[in-house]
Amino acid sequence: VIGYSVEPKTLADVDKMSLAITKLVEEDPTLRVVTNEETGQTILKGMGELHLEIIIDRLKREFKVEINQGAPQVAYKETLTTPVEHKEVYKKQTGGRGKFADIVFELSPQEDESKVGLEFNNAIVGGVIPKEFIPSVQKGFEAAMSNGPLAGYPVEAMKVRLFHGSFHDVDSDALSFELAARIGFKEAAPKANPVLMEPIMSVEVTAPDEFTGSVTGDLNRRRGIMKGMEVKGNTQAIKADVPLAELLGYVTDLRTITSGRASATLTFSHYDKVPKNLAENIIEKIKSGSTK
Repeated sequence: VIGYSVEPKTLADVDKMSLAITKLVEEDPTLRVVTNEETGQTILKGMGELHLEIIIDRLKREFKVEINQGAPQVAYKETLTTPVEHKEVYKKQTGGRGKFADIVFELSPQEDESKVGLEFNNAIVGGVIPKEFIPSVQKGFEAAMSNGPLAGYPVEAMKVRLFHGSFHDVDSDALSFELAARIGFKEAAPKANPVLMEPIMSVEVTAPDEFTGSVTGDLNRRRGIMKGMEVKGNTQAIKADVPLAELLGYVTDLRTITSGRASATLTFSHYDKVPKNLAENIIEKIKSGSTK
């Protein structure tokens, strides 16, 4: 749900960092490592700030790797909300054999929240697209999902129904159909009313009674939705669902509010839609190249 960009400080640390991260990923199934294709950055992704701070501390202490780390980045996702039909014709003529693929498909959201990835329905009849090209269409859509239509965040789940199209005896090949699917997704997805999704954390704060108002007021300011309070002796256990984007550095702020007398646990709960005005700001920042 959260990521830090990390880079080795010196050339000598390049191989050491790679080996160390490989070992840490083997040990910890909740740790992910991805390379941003556009920036070349290595991004460590984990279940929260504390999780990643421990990982980075281990890199430095156990593996003696000197690294620079970037600001935390929230792992947003994108999802489609309405079905859309689209026809995509990929055609290239470069002298000699050309490229040709024609697909007609329906792109739609995945209603079953337990399913991730692409649910692909091949509804082609009469061989209008030969069977050997169908897997390439599926592959093209699967690849396209890693780059959503709003701000390039991944689309975690969607459905595609391929129901018509055509091919050329000479110019059609597997790559043409894969590219048609990729381009088709890029053209159709913005029309499927995509929305930005953000990770929501389940927060439990244990604080002395006199700080209850300060803690709940602060959580409300962070777009928190209160889930209840429970008395535990002279303390209150305050529970809320809060967007991760509002919780970066929260434990430090909580210490300040409560003079160091409160503790908090943050665990991932679910993904939810980002409010429209905030989503527009996030998308604008991404498109302008700012990550703040």
